[in-house]
Amino acid sequence: MGIRFRRRIKLAPGVHLNASGSGLSVSAGPRGASMTFGGRRGTYMNMGVPGTGLYARERVGVGSLHGASGGRERGSAEMSVSVSVEDDGTVIFKDADGNPLSEQLVKQTKEQGKDEIRTLLQTACDEINERISSLEEIHLSTPSPFEPPMYTSIPFQSPKPVDPVTVRYGLLAKLFKSKRKEVDELNEKSRSAYQCELESWTERLREHNARERVRKALFEEKVHFDLAAMEIVLEDTLMDIVWPRETLLSSEIRDDGSLVMIDVDLPEIENLPSKTATVPSRGYKLSIKELSATRQQQLYMRHVHGIAFRIIGEVFCILPKVEEVVLSGYTQRPDASTGEIQDQYLYSVSVKRDEWSGINFACLKDVDPTEALGRFAIRREVSKAGKFRAIEPYMCGANAS
Repeated sequence: MGIRFRRRIKLAPGVHLNASGSGLSVSAGPRGASMTFGGRRGTYMNMGVPGTGLYARERVGVGSLHGASGGRERGSAEMSVSVSVEDDGTVIFKDADGNPLSEQLVKQTKEQGKDEIRTLLQTACDEINERISSLEEIHLSTPSPFEPPMYTSIPFQSPKPVDPVTVRYGLLAKLFKSKRKEVDELNEKSRSAYQCELESWTERLREHNARERVRKALFEEKVHFDLAAMEIVLEDTLMDIVWPRETLLSSEIRDDGSLVMIDVDLPEIENLPSKTATVPSRGYKLSIKELSATRQQQLYMRHVHGIAFRIIGEVFCILPKVEEVVLSGYTQRPDASTGEIQDQYLYSVSVKRDEWSGINFACLKDVDPTEALGRFAIRREVSKAGKFRAIEPYMCGANAS
């Protein structure tokens, strides 16, 4: 009796395992588009528009398994199999009820989908390691102060109403005036509703374009001299940054726009990921390893300084009037004398625009943000083990603190 696996299983964002009688396969891609590999019938590109019911499937390659026919075998039993990668890197095979598969079925599943399962293992491995690299490389997206960005307009999302389809006279309408009147009234009702929708849409479009003109003026003109515009641009820019970990901050523009003060609520070292993974050459289990204490401290140092590096760079890029940025990073820690949780500052750095311009922004991959911030006026105390001691932050520019 043959065994047919048919369930599509999600293992990771955009990645799925498809197990069927014609072989296991893996799908990868964003919602609405995917490519399926490894089936007996070949490789297919699947395209769809979410929420519309529109769907298309096109063959783009040949199958990797023997045989041209994928028809169901007579008398074959059907069952669903789920495949998942656990936190310790183990691959788990279960049936539709969540029960572990027998050794025989696990063996058969591995035989059918060896390459595809290892591809999924590699995907899981990459995702685990990406959590580490995204923390260490956050400064790589820092913009150059020499190329202030142009404002990017926000497109109007609402689609324009579509002209209604005119209902034509049928046979009865051609014969009877009353029927023609019904059709005419229906068309008039549709046309009237369309005109109302069109007028509403046109007004919303007009309001959107007016807002865009105002925002464009803020970002490209008023930001050079208007303090209120500077505050709006700064807040919008910092809010748009995508951080790998939740990052909270507050800002204040002083001295008629020449000084920006920023406080950043830094993550705790205990909240950062602490594992890396590798795919072994043999077997079906990721090799998961804990970072050493030293490596974790290095990661934390690079990340919290990378946060400051990125924010300072954003400020100098979008606010041409700013000549100095004072940024202080703090975290919540228990006070040794009371046990109460208090804000404790780990570092405070004051950076002048002319000093910041000395960084080679074309080669940020060669820049260590921890070392880079050390070039400026900075307060920080770090033990030989890499642990921060609380400091008093700058309350204004370093020269006047």
